[in-house]
Amino acid sequence: MGSPVVLGIESSCDETGAGLVREGRLLAHAVASSMDEHARYGGVVPEIAARAHVHAVRPVVQRALDEAGLRLTDIGAVAVTTGPGLSGALQVGLAGAKGLAYALGVPLYGVHHLAGHVAADTLAHGPLPNPCMVLVVSGGHTSLLLVRDLARDPIVHLGDTLDDAAGECFDKVARVFGLPYPGGPAIDRAARSGDPHAVPFPRPLPGSYDFSFSGLKTAAARWAESHAGAELPVADGAASLQEAVADVLTRKAVAACVEHGVGTLVVVGGVAANSRVRALAEERCRAAGLTLRVPPPRLCTDNGAMIAAVGDLLARAGAEPAPLDVSIDPSAPLEHAALHPTATARAAA
Repeated sequence: MGSPVVLGIESSCDETGAGLVREGRLLAHAVASSMDEHARYGGVVPEIAARAHVHAVRPVVQRALDEAGLRLTDIGAVAVTTGPGLSGALQVGLAGAKGLAYALGVPLYGVHHLAGHVAADTLAHGPLPNPCMVLVVSGGHTSLLLVRDLARDPIVHLGDTLDDAAGECFDKVARVFGLPYPGGPAIDRAARSGDPHAVPFPRPLPGSYDFSFSGLKTAAARWAESHAGAELPVADGAASLQEAVADVLTRKAVAACVEHGVGTLVVVGGVAANSRVRALAEERCRAAGLTLRVPPPRLCTDNGAMIAAVGDLLARAGAEPAPLDVSIDPSAPLEHAALHPTATARAAA
């Protein structure tokens, strides 16, 4: 008997995702976003996100099944994000996944959200090289990781976010610039007609693999304030900010590859969809003789396919399924791809 069809469910923030993966191949995936409901507030409202997941999870699973031409009974395992993320949102996804897994009598796997982003690339480009360097850049996380066997080995952190992540910086500065939410795509669009060298924004923590974008965010806000009473050259500000972020991210990632003798850089997460980050990563990897892998934009943002991809890897590696009392951990550190917290263990800690 071959590997099972794995259903992945993602509900850590404002997107409800369902994906179906078997033996590393994406069969189908569907996403429902509540982003428009949050836009009026300039950011994600946890209670609104949780309610949206309640309404969306069942239809999204059905859409993925319909796209793949499968029935519910064809599912052989269920994977779900158990952290990190918004507590209420995670609870909705886990409840739905538990109900399906127990009703179908199939294994349930808890998955770390960031491991899902890493695994998303396998759906586009095949198995990850062992080892590879992974740069995760999303709304709440910026991490530089040394990854070996994603399903079996611990994940080594070379650098992490100390304060604002790259995506947070884009969102917050976009608001100051008068651009819409979400800020990342808005900054990217505005930057197309701007001069990336117009504003000498700082490059934070040049001598470290850690990341800090709080100071850059503040510098951009101060620059905007300096134009009080005059028209703000938004395109130049956006292009200069984007260049600073892309420069920091790609410079550190390429340097880490060279220092550790790793030949492949994988860039994942929502900010990996940014056009300048992608272009500069390609340019610098080519100059350093490195292979660059970046998923297509539709797999960069949160989705159920990436969670199914981790579940598929875990199932094929013979990993232990989650215990019956698996819970969530909204602030879970990334140590392994599988994340099986329990309420009892968390209370004891």
